Amino acid sequence: MIAKLLDKAVAGERLTPAEGLQLLQSHDLVALGRAADAVTRRLHPEDYRTYNIDRNINYTNVCTAVCDFCAFYRGPKSEEGYVLSQDQLVAKVQETLELGGEQILLQGGLHPSFKLEWYEEMLSDLKRRFPTVNLHAFSPPEIYHFTKVNKLSLREVLSRLKDAGLGSLPGGGAEILVDRVRNEITRGKVMTDDWLDVMRVWHELGGRSSATMMFGHVETLEERIEHLERVRQLQDETGGFTAFICWTFQPDHTDMADIAPSGSFEYLKTQAVSRLYLDNIQNVQSSWVTQGLKMGQLALLYGANDMGSLMIEENVVAEAGTVHYLTLDQIRDSISELGFTPRQRNVHYQLIPVEQEVKAIEANRARDQQLLQLA
Repeated sequence: MIAKLLDKAVAGERLTPAEGLQLLQSHDLVALGRAADAVTRRLHPEDYRTYNIDRNINYTNVCTAVCDFCAFYRGPKSEEGYVLSQDQLVAKVQETLELGGEQILLQGGLHPSFKLEWYEEMLSDLKRRFPTVNLHAFSPPEIYHFTKVNKLSLREVLSRLKDAGLGSLPGGGAEILVDRVRNEITRGKVMTDDWLDVMRVWHELGGRSSATMMFGHVETLEERIEHLERVRQLQDETGGFTAFICWTFQPDHTDMADIAPSGSFEYLKTQAVSRLYLDNIQNVQSSWVTQGLKMGQLALLYGANDMGSLMIEENVVAEAGTVHYLTLDQIRDSISELGFTPRQRNVHYQLIPVEQEVKAIEANRARDQQLLQLA
């Protein structure tokens, strides 16, 4: 039933939303995987697959939005709320550099009190201390929140943050880019058009970003395709997305804990269809952070060309009870076992020099040995 559609996608022809839905409704995981892998090998005929080294620093968990799917946030009056000091941030970035990282993923809740100057000072201080580090910071919900708190336009907020040292935007907070879904699972958070507008303006300013999708909760298959279609349309317009990453909703310790988690079949199927549908986005990342080592590795045969990050630190998914930790050697071995050469890359998917990569491997092995001895 789907063979002609898969042949069409493999040949580089664009799928329609109705055709994308047909693929998502299919249970032929093997066929979907083969087609997604064929597209990946067409786009990436090189003999390597990539990964990066970064750290997810959550500078605060205080958030005015109420997201039923989030176990991480704390309300403004919660005694469990925190804000990291600049000294804490500096120490975390320094350790990341020592382990070969060249990027910091910096995200937080929607804090009700901080003005834009607070964020500008944080960025400029980090950039002054660590000029080579890319600050991959502030998802669209945060940026949109900044515009409301400061009563400034998107363009002014993003321009000022870029001048302060913002290097690229993460694609967090997308969940499903359909307002029906967003209204059901969150309150006080950016809606679909405004999420896309944040990315649009950032791209117009010459910036680059990733796009994401968290699925497997209240959305329909039609709405998953609508999400992919909105991302694809914006990429046609701006060309600013460097990569797409999808993962399954992690329900534990959330207000949506009654929803049965999606399994590996659904994850691999959705990623494969995403690779086939997003014909204008070059890179797809595996999500071993939510899926674990073996599924993260298998995802490299279902449309992904990148293993994602070593993720020296991760807090949001961990709060939902999903804790997968991989060493750098495990990430590299998982790529090698599939017959590819593992290579470290930066946010723009440019390869890191080999000598720098070797230093990172040695530094991480030394750290892993120290952690093993402490254990």
